[in-house]
Amino acid sequence: MTEGFEVLFVDDDADIRRAATQLLELADVPVRTAASAAEALPALSRNFAGVLVTDIRMPGSDGMELMRKALEIDPDLPVILVTGHGDIDLAVDAMRAGAYDFIEKPFATERFVDSIVRAVEKRQLTLENRRLRDKVASRWDNLEARLAGRTPVMIELRNRIRAVAQTPSDVLIIGDTGTGKEIAARAIHDLSGDGDRPFVTINCAALPTGMIDQELFGYEVGAFSGATRARFGKFEHARNGTVFLDEIDAMPLDVQAKLLRVVQDRTVTRLGSHDAIPLNARFIAASKVDLESAAANGAFRGDLLYRLNVMTLHMPPLARRRDDIAALFALLSQDAAARYRVEARKPGPALLMKLAMREWPGNVRELRNAAERFVLGLDGQDEAMMTADAGGLSERVMAFERQVIAAELEANGGRLKPTYEALRISRKTLYEKMQKHGMDRSSFRSAG
Repeated sequence: MTEGFEVLFVDDDADIRRAATQLLELADVPVRTAASAAEALPALSRNFAGVLVTDIRMPGSDGMELMRKALEIDPDLPVILVTGHGDIDLAVDAMRAGAYDFIEKPFATERFVDSIVRAVEKRQLTLENRRLRDKVASRWDNLEARLAGRTPVMIELRNRIRAVAQTPSDVLIIGDTGTGKEIAARAIHDLSGDGDRPFVTINCAALPTGMIDQELFGYEVGAFSGATRARFGKFEHARNGTVFLDEIDAMPLDVQAKLLRVVQDRTVTRLGSHDAIPLNARFIAASKVDLESAAANGAFRGDLLYRLNVMTLHMPPLARRRDDIAALFALLSQDAAARYRVEARKPGPALLMKLAMREWPGNVRELRNAAERFVLGLDGQDEAMMTADAGGLSERVMAFERQVIAAELEANGGRLKPTYEALRISRKTLYEKMQKHGMDRSSFRSAG
């Protein structure tokens, strides 16, 4: 008997409960008894380490009703029905409805114990498999850490990644530089249940000119001058796994035609061979440009696009999720401090406010670089803002107002007319605010 597992035996007859208990204890099987379905149900859960054995004929909720409710709690729970002679047809129906086994009264000791022990072993295997799946899930389903952010667009993105990962479909990921396209691709691969299988990245913009076919398809001995031994191509390295085609918009059109055949047939043929090798791989492609527009302009094959974009993910730029910037910068700073083994330092409110207002053309990648400079003390302006006391609400509002005015004066070379027009205030209001903040237009590049 497996340690830690037990039998929940349910019967309204006290003598039968007593007899069953004696039989099971003699067989070294832990047992708990209940006189009714109502008494038994609270003991059941999805993590219940045991099996349910119940009589069919009981007052109130009978054994059939108890089985139905038990299987609603956990469809994998083994339920053994104890039947009288006249209940055989009913028991057979119950087997079709999900019962593990049925035992006739009066039950023979060997038959009774053997059925229960086999059911317990099945239950043990079920719970162990669940623990392993949960362990894998907790290891890989860390999307909140990989693609951090609490804005609605990021929550939706993570939900879509989880959904896409459960299908074998090819995926197209569209997003600006630095938005995390490869991170999303790896997450799909890991969450698919094939995380231990190959994930092969092909940077289509960096494929060596004149050697693209050899790199992708591999070759046999004698396929060309210098081919003295056979070689796997990148596609073949990804067998049974995932091919990630980064910057696919940069792939030459003639290579796109060959890729189309690979994606269609899920096979690859090495140079110098006629034998097709099955890949059984998922293709995930990433692009920073709109491939539909590229296809319309003849810069990308439309037939390849429609093969790849079975599922499409759009990676949002930081400009669409400014509310995430402060928390993301703090998280990236902690990561950088751990990597460089320096003391973690908390960015001040003034710095975070400034960061949230900045444009980030390099997106998260650029923000990560800023976090590293901050941690290493290489950004003097940000360092000063970190140590400054931001004060209360009014002080923070004033600081924000000063930053906006200063940025506009800087952009306009200190000229006042384009500045107050851009800020949509009067010349008098601009003068007053500059005086309040102690600002002199002559300090902004060229005065005018």
